[in-house]
Amino acid sequence: MRILLAIDDSDFSEAATQAVLSAVRPEGTEVLVAHVLEAPAYGAIPEMGVRYGTELTARFEEEEKQANQCVTKAAEQLRRGGLRTDTRVVEGEARTGILSLAEEWRADLIVAGSHGRKGLERFLLGSVTEYLSRHARCSVWIVRIPPGRSEGSTRRGPEREARASKD
Repeated sequence: MRILLAIDDSDFSEAATQAVLSAVRPEGTEVLVAHVLEAPAYGAIPEMGVRYGTELTARFEEEEKQANQCVTKAAEQLRRGGLRTDTRVVEGEARTGILSLAEEWRADLIVAGSHGRKGLERFLLGSVTEYLSRHARCSVWIVRIPPGRSEGSTRRGPEREARASKD
């Protein structure tokens, strides 16, 4: 079985990774841990000047570095669980990027968290999972955070630490 695990750095992606670990048997299973990185809109507002483009480039490079760290961390967890795993960070729109990658890689199953990130981004990424469920040629497993585990309980890193220190 070929499983495409589509993740970001959200609690829901952590839940999806854990669901794969607990439900999938390693024999004959390959997992591709993927993150679709949405490119900044370069040149959208020329009046903002050259510095704006430089800042966008630096921000995109930082997001790319975080995306690579995210997929690497998830892949390491899956490998420790005995699963054959590879990683990929691709650039594009999340919903079409995931579907394209699933087609290209010939995935039998796409696994994704029910939501992602926070605020408006969560709403938009939640619509990504709905889009996947309607348009994927393979099966789609949408993972929710288990009852009793609050959102924010699995996120690690500077954002969660900063949030915890404010409480």
